Amino acid sequence: MAIDVESRLQSVAPRLRALRRDSGARLIDVSAATGIPVSTLSRLESGQRRPNLRQLLALAITYRVTTDEIIGTPPSAEPHVNPRPVTRDGKTLIPLTRRAGGIQAYKMIVPGLERTVAPHANSHEGYEWLYVLNGRLRLVLAEQDLILTPGEAAEFDTRLPHWIGAADTAPVEVLALLGLQGERARVRARSRRVAGHPARLD
Repeated sequence: MAIDVESRLQSVAPRLRALRRDSGARLIDVSAATGIPVSTLSRLESGQRRPNLRQLLALAITYRVTTDEIIGTPPSAEPHVNPRPVTRDGKTLIPLTRRAGGIQAYKMIVPGLERTVAPHANSHEGYEWLYVLNGRLRLVLAEQDLILTPGEAAEFDTRLPHWIGAADTAPVEVLALLGLQGERARVRARSRRVAGHPARLD
């Protein structure tokens, strides 16, 4: 089937305008972020000019979308992400997003404990949001030692020393969002202490 290139190109202008308005940015803000002159951005949004590859890439990064989303490339017959699991520190991470920037989503499978493990906390740039799907997750966050059960969530600055592991011998399934540039998820968690138990998150 032939690709209707002209209609695709015509749809770029309104998409760029909608992306900017949805982000709440002004033309001058986008210009500062991309290096594209305001006058050029205005012509791109009005359809008086077609974007080149460099401009498409710069705008996609700024709006945190793919170039396919700007151009309007239809989804493939298989819309899933085709995740390739990776293993880090014994945990299996299954990526759920394809874009390079912005918040990254992944499913994390934490193996159950075979023996008592002393938490080894680390820290790095970013912000992380965790939601427990199955099992009991232990989260050591600075001076707090927390236990999360299915349906509970935690959000924290990853510059704080932290450690994630199973609370017992059963594996844990977690949905995680990580913003390497410090982006935050919308959901907030607060700690709640129960007598005789570690602090929990609501």
